[in-house]
Amino acid sequence: MTDQLWNPLLRDQLTWHWTEQLRPRLAGLTDEEYFWEPVPDCWSVRPRGASSAPVQGGAGSMIIEFAFPAPDPAPFTTIAWRLGHVVVGVLAMRNASHFGRTPTDYVSFEYAATAAEALDQLDAEFAAWLAGVESLGEDGLAEPCGEAEGPFADRSMAELVLHINREVLHHLSEVCLLRDLHLHSKGNVR
Repeated sequence: MTDQLWNPLLRDQLTWHWTEQLRPRLAGLTDEEYFWEPVPDCWSVRPRGASSAPVQGGAGSMIIEFAFPAPDPAPFTTIAWRLGHVVVGVLAMRNASHFGRTPTDYVSFEYAATAAEALDQLDAEFAAWLAGVESLGEDGLAEPCGEAEGPFADRSMAELVLHINREVLHHLSEVCLLRDLHLHSKGNVR
């Protein structure tokens, strides 16, 4: 196993789930599902001016809701919120910090007003992340993450890649589960 190249293995771990499970399950996501609030007082992505959340991030006509520090327990989050988190906090900010993407954060990002737009954003950031990881080669995986990762600055890029893999798998699996719940909720079973 000493001749094994780790960069392709790290990418394959994520791309297999993306191609075989996650992305096919997101196909056909409707705006109704995207904004569906299964319980009262969810955090979501909303039109500017339609939220009472303590913190509202976003540069365009849509904002994402949050609080800092987050309350305990934090409000339940919609598919729109979870996709916004993956697109911005998991992928786009890392693409900016490590792979030359235009800098962005939760406040400066333009959130999607439709499910189709959110999936386009997800696809673009996912592709940029994979290309960035590939560009690291084997040697780049051993390099430290750097100050963009705060207290984890001394950790290797390989550790960051593993963390991002977990985050993408975790949050997009939640989105898939919410789609199942929406489908099986009263009035939504086909």
